Amino acid sequence: MSDHVTDASIDIVDQWAGSQDLPAWFVAALDVPREDNFVEVDGIKVHYFRWGKRGNPPLLVTHGFLAHSRCFAFIAPFLADEYDIVAYDLAGMGESEMIADCDGVKRAQAMIGVADALDLFAGPVKPKIVAHSFGSGVALTAMELAGERFGGLIICDLMIMRPEKLMAHFKGGGGPPGSGKSDKPNNIYPDYETARGRFVLAPPQDVQTPFLLEYMAYHSMRQVAGGWSWKFDPQVFHRNENDQAKWLEAPKRIADLSHPLAIVYGEKSKLFDADSAAYIRELGGDHIPMIAVPEAEHHLMLDQPLAFVAALRAMLAMMPS
Repeated sequence: MSDHVTDASIDIVDQWAGSQDLPAWFVAALDVPREDNFVEVDGIKVHYFRWGKRGNPPLLVTHGFLAHSRCFAFIAPFLADEYDIVAYDLAGMGESEMIADCDGVKRAQAMIGVADALDLFAGPVKPKIVAHSFGSGVALTAMELAGERFGGLIICDLMIMRPEKLMAHFKGGGGPPGSGKSDKPNNIYPDYETARGRFVLAPPQDVQTPFLLEYMAYHSMRQVAGGWSWKFDPQVFHRNENDQAKWLEAPKRIADLSHPLAIVYGEKSKLFDADSAAYIRELGGDHIPMIAVPEAEHHLMLDQPLAFVAALRAMLAMMPS
């Protein structure tokens, strides 16, 4: 496999950026050199970006449901001087192929496989994982399967609630992250503007940096015959019968994890709040450091990207190397 280094500024195109006032920090972040490539894991093509110097402490980074690794494309560059960072698209999302009969364990095994295939286990320092939302659930399972191979996990705003609050959330139509039909092909819209009008965040929220919402929306779509459509594979909507049970078990699994762990969440998040933190501590997780990013909701990298960077730097510095 050869390196394929691209000019990251190709992310900035007139279709989404033409009417936006882009701050200098964002443009500079996207100009930081990165590798843009694919790796094969158990016969499945996985798309990833890579920043930093090989040999530096490794980080494996991934995103939430229906998102893609570009949600860290303006975060990872701020860590690139100190770390060797791989951000990858989960199966069936972004540019990565879907895994047949995919479930949480297969996603976790794929996460371990990505780290293996890209030699993140090869150096003297174990790789740490940084994962947002749905990706944090994948990472938690990966730590349970192979935690001795990793240096730790930073969970970023995973949905955590007390049982009664979680069930009320489900009954109110909140449900687990994402909704859709696994057997229904993605819609095709006649033009970008129409497709953009259907892009929404889950859970819904306004963002404090609107240009980042436009950036994420554009890179969540692709041109196809007849117009524009989504990049994700509809099979990602397949749900297991015990899906709710897994979310009920998640707080205890976090509290019981015997490997280094930290939590970053949005202070105004609807999925992880101060009571979520208190509940984890009550379950035995009072040793877990937790940082709330001020003014951020669930999509904290779209609300407070630089504060999110600072929180990650702090948590990474606290973890043993």
